[in-house]
Parts: sequence; C-alpha cells; structure tokens
Amino acid sequence: MLDWIENDVFKKLLQTLGEIWNFVIITVDQNQITVGTLTVGIILFALGAWLSKRFSKRLSNRILSRWIHERSSLHTMESISFYVFLTFFSLFALKIANVPLTVFTVIGGALAIGIGFGSQNLVNNFISGIILMMERPIKVGDYIEVDGILGEVQDIGLRCTRVLAMGNKHILIPNSSFLEKNVMNWTYDGRLIRASVSVGVVYGAPVRKVEEILRESIKKLPNSIRAEESTIYFNEFGDNALVFDVYFWVGLKELASKRKIESDLRYIIYEALNAENIVIAFPQRDVHLFTEKPIRVELGDKK
Repeated sequence: MLDWIENDVFKKLLQTLGEIWNFVIITVDQNQITVGTLTVGIILFALGAWLSKRFSKRLSNRILSRWIHERSSLHTMESISFYVFLTFFSLFALKIANVPLTVFTVIGGALAIGIGFGSQNLVNNFISGIILMMERPIKVGDYIEVDGILGEVQDIGLRCTRVLAMGNKHILIPNSSFLEKNVMNWTYDGRLIRASVSVGVVYGAPVRKVEEILRESIKKLPNSIRAEESTIYFNEFGDNALVFDVYFWVGLKELASKRKIESDLRYIIYEALNAENIVIAFPQRDVHLFTEKPIRVELGDKK
C-alpha cells in the first residue's frame, strides 16, 4: 500500500514538473519558447560567459603576448576577444535551445517603452567603452586625472573604467565621463612629465644667487631627468616674498612619484638656502595705529 502511494505521488510530481518545463511562455515564428528552453538557454549562456573569459585570458597570455608587449594593447585585444567568444557562445546557446533571433525583436518592442529611458545611460556607457578601447585616449596603466580624481587605470570595461587612486582606493568611473569631461592623461605619450616647485625668499635677497642655488639643487635630485633642461622663473614680486618657480623633468614610475620628488626637492632647496643664510619668506603685516592722543607705554614692574 505504501509503495503504491509513493509511486503515485512520484508520478504526479513528475507530471507537474513536466507541465512546468513545457509551459509555453511565448511563441515567435511558430517556435514555442517554453520554461525548459529558456532554462537551457540561460545555463548555456552562463557557461559560454565562463568559457569566453577562460579562452580570452589564455589567448592573451599564451598567444597574443608573443607579438604584443604593450600592456594596454594586450588588455584591449583580450577584451575584444572576450566579447567575440561571448557572441559566438550566445548564438550557439540560442541555436541549441531552439530560440529564434526574432524573439529579441518581439521582446525588445514590448520592453522598449518601459525601460527605454532607464537604459539610456547603460547604452551610452556601453558605446563609450567601445570607443575608449578602439580610439585609446586612455590606456591600462595610464595615470589620469578626472573630476579631481588622480589614479592609475586598472581596467577598461564596457560600462565603467576602474581607477586605482591614492590610499589603494578603487574608483569606478562611467565610460561616458571620459568622453564628456576634460580628462588629464599624465602619461598619454610616455612616462616623462614636468613637475614644479615654488619658493619665496625675502626682499633684499640676492636673486641671481637664489637662481644658482635652485639650479644646483635640481642636479642633486636623484630622480631628476635632463636636469640641464630645467627652467627657473623669477615669477613675481609678491606681497611678502620674491617668488621663484622651478620646472624640471621627472620619470613617473608610480602614482606617488611626482609628489615624492617634489618633496625631496623642497628639502634640498631649504637646506641649500639655509647654508647661504638666505631667508625663506613668511607672511608679514604692517600695523598702523591712528590715535588722537599718544599711547602710554610702561616698562618694568609697577610697584
């Protein structure tokens, strides 16, 4: 009796699952899209995405790296190959699941009104990502500055770009920002950049001697490049100082290199000016008192 009940329940369960599996969701061009075909399509798509990632990574590391040695170019080719593989596996999954391509026309037309406005930013960033990978105004490994954010480009995706900023902060910036806003690419044409330091000395200091000290200070900087091409400007007669600007070339090896080299140069300049008894200026103010009667001043302790 128990076996009969269990068999009957099992048959009903299988029958119910079969009905759910064969339930028709939509019919397109006489092709029925059932729960089963949709499930198979989703599984095959997920498997295809995983295989696409594996294949593109292996293609980049074992084959493309033999001919392409630039990191940014290799990353671009890896991204393109990933989406090529993904497209192939997606079409293969649709074929196996017996899902016609015209289903996207029907579904797209039905959903266009509902999500059209919401998907504008997504499509905008998607197209911007393709333009960035093709035109390459920024590349993986570049040091960029956008909206006050300074960091190294780690990855360029189809929706957003990942930037590593100071303090090990990973910032995700929408791709459209790089096409719509002003972007400073510090390393667009190489790692050689121009840094600068300003210093002010007191009025009456020997300005030619100050210029000589600044030029010798640059030569003492271990990370300076082409020190002979450095430029020193007597910039202005400031409110409290004679201001000099020092421009020099450095090789940008990492994100903090520029600030570190500028800091080192300030140490060298400070010590060199002190050795020559040249005072670095500080803010000063003259106070004028206008009174009708003399101001009484008393010195010493009053007894």
